[in-house]
Amino acid sequence: MKTKLRYVLLLVGIVLGSGCEDKIYETYLANTPEYLSYEDLRASVGSESPRGIVHPGKIYFKDNYIFINEEMAGVHVIDVSDPADPQNIAFITIPGNVDIAIKENVLYADSYIDLVAVDVADLLNIHEVGRVEDIFPYILPEYDPEYRLGEIDEERGVVVGWEIKEESHRIEKRDYPIYYYDTYAEALMSDAGGISAGVGGSGSTFGVGGSMARFGLYDDYLYTVNDYQLYTVKIDDLENPINAGFQNAGWGVETMFIYDAHLFLGTMSGMTIFSLEVPSVPSYVKQYNHITSCDPVVVQNDLAYVTLHDGGWCGRSVNRLDVIRMSNDYNSLNLIASYPMANPHGLGIDGDVLFVCDGNQGLKVYDAADPLNITDHLLAHFPEIQPVDVIPLTDYLFSIGEQGFYLYDYSDLQNIQLLSQIPIHEVVD
Repeated sequence: MKTKLRYVLLLVGIVLGSGCEDKIYETYLANTPEYLSYEDLRASVGSESPRGIVHPGKIYFKDNYIFINEEMAGVHVIDVSDPADPQNIAFITIPGNVDIAIKENVLYADSYIDLVAVDVADLLNIHEVGRVEDIFPYILPEYDPEYRLGEIDEERGVVVGWEIKEESHRIEKRDYPIYYYDTYAEALMSDAGGISAGVGGSGSTFGVGGSMARFGLYDDYLYTVNDYQLYTVKIDDLENPINAGFQNAGWGVETMFIYDAHLFLGTMSGMTIFSLEVPSVPSYVKQYNHITSCDPVVVQNDLAYVTLHDGGWCGRSVNRLDVIRMSNDYNSLNLIASYPMANPHGLGIDGDVLFVCDGNQGLKVYDAADPLNITDHLLAHFPEIQPVDVIPLTDYLFSIGEQGFYLYDYSDLQNIQLLSQIPIHEVVD
């Protein structure tokens, strides 16, 4: 009996002793987060004097104005009523902004985890009129991949930047580092309804976005996508957007184009189509699959034009333009042609004119009347610029890229003219 008692006491001692052992810590250099509190985030939207374009993202057109996203910071407002002399007239401060869409006089924008509604009727009095809080996942700005991510405390607010410094943390039974999925890292997240939607021009209901858009408008709804989810927001009351829910949209969703009451989502594995017959609940129709690659989509009539490119997270080394013929009900999707490209990104279609942003080979303009022989009909080539996205609209082409904003007149396809440009503003350290 004494032997059994000693054994029990020994076990108790081991258990108690294990609770008193030294905790093990590790010290390392890390991307240490810098926060913006939720209170400050939700008090930050407003307008200020125009500033230079430094890190341009998405592009949007509405009522003779071009709206250019400054990545994670806000929106530049450019007056293009005189295409030969565009005027940078204002900047809308929206922390964490990547994409926008405009219905009537209300601009909708993502602001980190929130969706905000901004009244832009008077560009001298831009102000927030509505907000849906916590609609989007918690995201992170780009960070230095040479260093691990430091510990993230979501209670402190949103992460707006990083400082590389030493951190010390207790080792726990979980893998390090903890990677938060960055919804926006790959995007350079608007109604992409296309020219045929009857948009543009003074007083129109919707604006027009580029092919890289993740925001879209249809009827009384705003749609937005992230990597795998499609969000629906009811905006019949423009100043009071309402979260109408979200649904699975597949995997690797990158872009959205709205045409003929359908959503065309460009994904890393193909093109996915949703019907908007019931706008409040988009319904899956069909998917066209290709090998893993990044791909925006534009649609006109029964043809979808898809660019595939490599680089970053985009998968295999495939760079090409695909043309897909679709049946009237979009249940039959057939690849009819593929054309090799250098590194295509955004694209636009206006009638028979196809614009392709082809990486370091620049902007290419094709006559696409014969979809089986597109690259045999090059109308113009501008290798001196490397645009990321374009919006073709009523003989004017609006282009955005790392070199800045470019505006072309393509009313004469045999003599496409650069009318004006706004170069990138060089920041001096």
